[in-house]
Amino acid sequence: MVISKGRPVRADAIARDAGVGIGTLYRHFPTREALVEATYRNELAKLCDAAEELLERLPPAEATRAWMDRFIEYLSAKRGMADALRMVIAAGANPYAQTRDRLVTAMTRLLVAGAAAGTVRADVDPADVLAGLSGVSLVAGDPEHRDQAHRLLDLLMDGLRHRSAG
Repeated sequence: MVISKGRPVRADAIARDAGVGIGTLYRHFPTREALVEATYRNELAKLCDAAEELLERLPPAEATRAWMDRFIEYLSAKRGMADALRMVIAAGANPYAQTRDRLVTAMTRLLVAGAAAGTVRADVDPADVLAGLSGVSLVAGDPEHRDQAHRLLDLLMDGLRHRSAG
């Protein structure tokens, strides 16, 4: 069983959803911990890849704000997987090894595009924005506080907007 978005998911359900047999699933992921780690890394990759995808479809400031929503969802899901991720760490793996670098790279891409478009300040440290997003997630990352999360993300985004001197 794996935890996804706070709910337990059985391995046979995962195999069925992936369109493979349970044997194929266990050949690729011989332990529950291997499956949890792969699930976590996949979610991280989807989040980080979304930065470029959003920039292809939206103006940079809008892409950044949309990515912020996805980041909050990602952190909420990660909280739901906390016990399973602790099992992965206890088994000797480090699912977080590349997390910070990948997130900073994605946020940097969004901020650089926004600065080039003149809509986002150029003096913003991507790690500071990620820290702010993490704070929003801690305060309002669960579904019952979704409205507050949106307001806080809008406030954070307002702080990132470029202002002309004067």
